[in-house]
Order: sequence, then structure tokens, then C-alpha cells
Amino acid sequence: MNARPTERQIKAALDAKTKPPGSLGRLEQLAQRMARIQGTLTPTVERPRVVLFAADHGVSASASAVSAYPREVTAQMLANFAHGGAAVCVLAASAQAQLELVDVGVDADTHHLPRVLQDKVSRGSHHLGERAALDRAELEHALAAGARAFARAQAASCDLLVLGEMGIGNTTSASALLSALLGLSPALTTGAGTGVSGKALARKRQIIRTALARNAGKRLSPEQILSEYGGLEIAALVGALLASYRARIPVLIDGFIVTVAALLAVKIEPELSHALIYAHRSDERGHRHALAALGAEPLLDWQMRLGEGSGATLAIPRCRAAARILCEMATFESAAVSGG
Repeated sequence: MNARPTERQIKAALDAKTKPPGSLGRLEQLAQRMARIQGTLTPTVERPRVVLFAADHGVSASASAVSAYPREVTAQMLANFAHGGAAVCVLAASAQAQLELVDVGVDADTHHLPRVLQDKVSRGSHHLGERAALDRAELEHALAAGARAFARAQAASCDLLVLGEMGIGNTTSASALLSALLGLSPALTTGAGTGVSGKALARKRQIIRTALARNAGKRLSPEQILSEYGGLEIAALVGALLASYRARIPVLIDGFIVTVAALLAVKIEPELSHALIYAHRSDERGHRHALAALGAEPLLDWQMRLGEGSGATLAIPRCRAAARILCEMATFESAAVSGG
């Protein structure tokens, strides 16, 4: 494998282009990051891939009512993804990206759905307000499922990976994880999710308080926090992120839920942070806290909170444009332009 270019070499390559140094602003910063991660002065975004993990949550039981949508919507939306009807399907096609769908814990039989890979050990997590959301076997399987998905992307010569998720109740899980990781009140980490407000939002926050109280005073590792409050799709996201460590594949981080998964993965493997690109700032309440903890400045701020990997998929063309600046833009020397 070729030696990675130094920061000085990447900057010099950009400064040699026919423009005043730094005049393309954040586009140049993104080009530098793409070159740094891929380890080349000629980065590419020709084979982007979106991997979406789907699973159900114990906290989405009807008695809990933490979502504006019932539990069965997870399976229904997975069918919608499979048939190309969801936002991420449209955005992936627009960005010329492959879309992989992985059932890591949907509470339904999804074998009949086209394009859906089966990699689940159980039909959803346990109720995080009552007990640990994932037992050890479930956690390990979900982490390994994420690693397997990354391996498939790598085998397909993916040069930019987007991670997405689907699971009714997963903003409750992500908010609980964020509160546990950063010691923040659920009032600061818990937002509307699919659109809850009033009593439903108060109930959502109370469930998280109850869950956090179960481990009050304990020093939990990131893996233990994931076991206590995570979902199978969130654990799969963490597994995929950890598998990407040292690979020369940039990973575009989506909104709130994927950012919380990234925070968990970085807590486990701090060096991983150098391979991540944060796509957008979600309108979900806790996202700004997760981004601040990671020192991240997202590419976009379009007030999105859909999930699915939609915001990150929207950022693929920005990454492609940044890569092409390094690869295709003329230099002062090649264009015979004075001043370089």
C-alpha cells in the first residue's frame, strides 16, 4: 500500500490549483479530509455505498408510546426501502450510490423482501426502562453484523460509506445513550423524534430517567452503556464504525442516531475519529451535544431529522466535488497561468 501523503503535501497540491490559496473555503477543507482518509492526493467518490440497519426496540411497546408511529412501522418502512420508495432510496439513486438494507432485529419476518439481508439474532431489543436493552449475545451479534456489512462494502471497492438506520423508538435509545455517555439530563438530550410532544415527550424523558437511575453511581464502559441502552441497529452501526478503523474508506456520519453511535465508537477507539466526516446538523435536540462532544462541524444544516442516512446521502455529491477538485482542477503550471 502506498505511503499516505503528509498534510503539507495535501495543502501544496490544493494551493497549486488555479485559484488563490484557500479561496474554495470549506470545499478545500473537505478535499483535504478526503485525501487524508483515503491516503492519496487523488481521492475518489466513484463507488459510494449506503448501508441501512433496521431493528425494533422494546421501548416502542404500545404502553410506552414514545413515538408518533406504532412499532410495526419499522417493518413497513423496511418494505418501503426494499421497493425504492423512501427518501434515502431517492437520494441514493440521485447520488449514484448503492443501497444495502440489513435486518438486524426487526420484529417481523422480512425474508420475502427483495434486497434485504438477514443478520439478526432476535426480534428487537428489550425495554431499556426495565432492564438492559441488549444481553451479551445480542450485543456481540449486532456488533459483528455491522462488521460484516463493512466487510461487504470493502469487498465491493466502496470509496465512501454512508451509514443509516431505521427503528421505531430509536431516538429514545440514542437519547439515553447520549445522557449516559455525557452525564446530561434527558431534558437536554431528548427531542421530538418522530414528532411527539406534550405528555408523550414527557413520558419519553421519564423512561430515560428511570433507565439511567438503574445504573446511578456506576462507572460503565462504552460497551456496557451500549448494552444497557442501545438498540440492535445502533450496535450494528458501532460495529461497522469500529471495523472501518484503519481502512482507507471515509465514513459519512448521518444525524442524531448515527452520531451517537459514532460517539460510542470513538469512545472505544479514539483514533477512529480521523476517518469520519459529519454530514449534517440534525434538528433533533440532542444532536448538537453529540457533535460538540466529537468536536465536529457538519457539512450541511438543512433542519433535517428523518434519519435513514438521508442527510449523509445528500452530502455524497459534496464529497465527490471535493475529491474532483484535487483530481481534475488544473494547476498553475499545467494551465500555464502566472502567479502559482
